[in-house]
This record gives sequence, structure tokens and C-alpha cells, in this order.
Amino acid sequence: VQLVESGGGLVQAGASLRLSCAASGRTFSGDFLGWFRQAPGKEREFVAAITWNGAGTYYADSAKGRFTISRENAKNTAYLQMNSLKPEDTAVYFCASGRGIGRSMVVTMAEYEYWGQGTQVTVSS
Repeated sequence: VQLVESGGGLVQAGASLRLSCAASGRTFSGDFLGWFRQAPGKEREFVAAITWNGAGTYYADSAKGRFTISRENAKNTAYLQMNSLKPEDTAVYFCASGRGIGRSMVVTMAEYEYWGQGTQVTVSS
């Protein structure tokens, strides 16, 4: 399974970006999908996750109200819409997938089996 993120870039504070995560190698319609990010000098942290059918979504406090996670299983693609971006959102964003992840464990990186290579998001002030 390969996950490829795209859509990152350099934007000013207050702008929006939509990240995409395209999966290949198998259908991921049964997988939990998560987005994580890692800023320079910091640990990777959870941003958002979505259940296999899109019925359940989960967000870090820093993402609530500004970010929206979604997926299109027919396209094997997941998205992270990011609005009102702040300089502190600057990081490399990774998508990850896994099966059988309990809802209390969606923030745990070890629960995800497959990871993308990441896409850089830089927000200038």
C-alpha cells in the first residue's frame, strides 16, 4: 500500500489549503484514515482522523473549527481542508491508514499501518 500526499505549499496566515492523500496498492475503503503533522524540532502529532465510511471524524483541539477531514472511497483518496491557517500550522503533514483502530486510539501513531512521505505546509505571518 502506498499513500501519497499532495497540496502543501507556502501561504500567508488566514489562507486555506486542501491536502490530498491518494492510496494505491489496495482499496482503503475499510481503513481508518488519519492526518498527522510534524513541525521542526517537535514530535509528530495527531491532527484529524475519519472512520472507514466517513461517519465519524475526530480532531485535535488545534484543528477543531478550522480543519475538515473527508474521504472519497471510490477514488481511494482522503482530504484535509485547512482554513484560517496560522503560522503555528507550519509542519510536514502526513496521512496514515490502518484497520481495526479503536476510537479511543485514533490519536496514536502506532495504530496506523501505512504512512505517506508527507507534504510541507508553510504559513507565513
